[in-house]
Parts: sequence; structure tokens; C-alpha cells
Amino acid sequence: MPDDDHHHDHDHDQARAPQAPQEPLRVSILRHGGHLVASVHTALDDGQLLRFRHELVDQIGRYRARGVIVDVAALDVIDSFACHTLRNLAQVARLRGAQTVVVGVQPDVALTMARLGTSLHPVATALDLEEGLALLDGPGSAP
Repeated sequence: MPDDDHHHDHDHDQARAPQAPQEPLRVSILRHGGHLVASVHTALDDGQLLRFRHELVDQIGRYRARGVIVDVAALDVIDSFACHTLRNLAQVARLRGAQTVVVGVQPDVALTMARLGTSLHPVATALDLEEGLALLDGPGSAP
């Protein structure tokens, strides 16, 4: 009887696989002192953005991170959903005791965001990883 149940579950998983493949996220999350550095390597769809947020929030707790840097230098577009997700990530991180800084917004991306009126505010932004770390480590880094 258990074999039949297992077989049935397996068939059910196969039927769902094309709709929601759990391919690895193209994001690396590394520890840097008391901070986490998350580098997004390629565009993420909405579902992947939500998985990324969940994974990062989980690691904030696991490693007791005080700061989070999200490096978006590889992204050609940051749409309104991505902005919303990053703002939400920063809010959740703050509730878990970590400050968030987004770094690496490309010039063309920044121009498009300004033209469309999308914003990461109130999330802190910095030019690059070095500046982001300085913001997290510097005096008065909290908003």
C-alpha cells in the first residue's frame, strides 16, 4: 500500500514539474563579516524574486547578519515588481535586525527607473560593494 501512495505522489510531482521547476537561483549569497552579500547574476522572474527574498531572509536569521548588500549590477532592468520586492526584503530584514543596501544599479537602469517613477526608496543604495560595506559599517548607517 505505501508503494502505491508513493507512486501516486511521484506522478503528481511530475505533472507539476513543467509549471514550477525548482531550478537553482542564479544568485550567490556570501557572508562578509557580519553581513550577507547577495549578488544577482541574471534577471529573475517574479517567482524567482520571491524565492530569493525568502532565502535571503532565512539566511539573515541563520547567520545573525547585521547587514545585507544586494548587488544588482548584472540586471539590465529593475521593474516595479522587483523594486517592490527589494523594498519588502529591506523591511523584513530590518524587522530581523539587519540593514539593507542595494548596490550596482547601472546608469541606464537608473535612468529608466527615474523616467518610469519607480523607486527603491526608502532602501539605501550605493554605487558598488565597497561603498555599500562602508555605508553598513560607518557611523550613522541606520536611517
